[in-house]
Amino acid sequence: MEARAIQRTVRQSARKMRLVIDQIRGRAVPVAYAILRFSKKYAAKQIHKVLKSAVANAEQRAQRENAALDVDRLRVKYAVVNEGPTLKRFTPAAMGRATPILKRTSHVEIHVEAAAPAPPVRAGTSAKAEAKAKPEEKDKGAAKTKRPAAKQAAAKGKTKKKAGK
Repeated sequence: MEARAIQRTVRQSARKMRLVIDQIRGRAVPVAYAILRFSKKYAAKQIHKVLKSAVANAEQRAQRENAALDVDRLRVKYAVVNEGPTLKRFTPAAMGRATPILKRTSHVEIHVEAAAPAPPVRAGTSAKAEAKAKPEEKDKGAAKTKRPAAKQAAAKGKTKKKAGK
């Protein structure tokens, strides 16, 4: 089950919003709510609204499809902040000039999906048995680190010098 929510033209720059969105990407929804709830940034409020909307969309979709959905098992699958249209304004400056002010906006998009259940563990196998089944992988790594005898001798300074004229 996947759902998404988009908020367009949020009155804050995308750069500032990305600082907050990076903290919740890939996290479980309850954890993301907690991070956003205790963040001091204005962006956290806006992102919280979008996340809440995405969760509500997931609930509605599950209800329409008559499927069971546990909100606590949802994860933030995709979260991105893109730049929106920039509002261009001018302010008076010295000697009759005007200087531009760029009021930046951003678009927030969040996708949530139900976390897949953990794959079942095969009966009769343990971690020790799987480790013993793959001993050749350890040997390959060790073989790569060993140097040939000639290079080892050269490293120790025990090489034969060629006779010169």
